[in-house]
Amino acid sequence: MRDLRSEILENKQLADGIYKMTLETPKSEFAKPGQFAMVEVPEKFLRRPISVSSYDSDRYTLIYKVVGGGTEILSKMEQGEHVRSITGLGNGYNIDDITDGAYIIGGGIGIPPMLGLLKTMVMSGKSCKVILGYNSADEMFMFDDFQQLADDITVMTADGSYGQKGFVTDAFSSCEYACACGPLPMLRALDHKVEHGQFSLEARMGCGFGACMGCSIRTTDGSRRVCKEGPVFDKEVLKWEKL
Repeated sequence: MRDLRSEILENKQLADGIYKMTLETPKSEFAKPGQFAMVEVPEKFLRRPISVSSYDSDRYTLIYKVVGGGTEILSKMEQGEHVRSITGLGNGYNIDDITDGAYIIGGGIGIPPMLGLLKTMVMSGKSCKVILGYNSADEMFMFDDFQQLADDITVMTADGSYGQKGFVTDAFSSCEYACACGPLPMLRALDHKVEHGQFSLEARMGCGFGACMGCSIRTTDGSRRVCKEGPVFDKEVLKWEKL
């Protein structure tokens, strides 16, 4: 975990309300795909938790959706400006636990961190199947990035305007292992089809590093913080009736 002042190298719109911001930094502190950053927004008190789609030693890329005043401000920032962010936050995906042939499943704004996971899987020599879910073709983003890396990729759109019509849960009947990130209803539905896996949860966060306890959830291991012990959890420990 490190608080950094970073220069914006790129900040562009990818789809309706979806933006990509690439930041240059002396040291990003990210160690696993699935970790996130808490980004300071000018004129706003609380930082925003934003998922990271890719990272290396001197830069990282955030993908965010404009949902309020804070992200609206971020979307208007330009190349050459600077932002402060705390990087390398949270618990990411444990690659060693992922079996060969596992499914990588992303839905909506939960898609970005799955690109980093896919890259890591490819580098480790593990095969995987990718399923991406969008509302419509107009809202598709990052598909080309996944297509360059994945040999087996399925796209689901709710309205059928691209790929197959339906949700990510309609793309398969069952699987032994899956890593997923997306809205809670999607993860809840996947739980019935996936035997083992790692799921990334979304939550409102205050501090982003476990001090305020504002993002705590109930698990089979007791109370756990989404920003600290998560956002990635073994799906077996999640108590869906408490989420």
